[in-house]
Amino acid sequence: MLRTLKVWLHRSLSPTGHGAGITIEGMKLMYLRKVDGPRTVTLPNGSSMSRADMPPADTHRWVASRKAAVVRGVLAGLMPLKEALDIYGLSEDEFASWRAAVETHGEAALKATAVQKYR
Repeated sequence: MLRTLKVWLHRSLSPTGHGAGITIEGMKLMYLRKVDGPRTVTLPNGSSMSRADMPPADTHRWVASRKAAVVRGVLAGLMPLKEALDIYGLSEDEFASWRAAVETHGEAALKATAVQKYR
């Protein structure tokens, strides 16, 4: 993609006119969607998290890492709790249980096979 952009710029800025008529229409442009709140946050461990790190809205298979990402995103202020509940179709009780499991035992407690071990 970068090489394509360099070639396009070189041709379009060329004094010989070889780039005349080249438009951006053929290129794939990236747009940032407007969102309320921050786009990225810094987590307590020093790493950063963005909305791109959150699970997709149509998630049906909730593995421990996806549950933990939602909990981290809400606790870090990346996304308000109400918005997370609406996007992912969660109940307040379900989110509260995920949060309690992470705070008490860590991400491993969110695994379905370890439920009895951490209760």
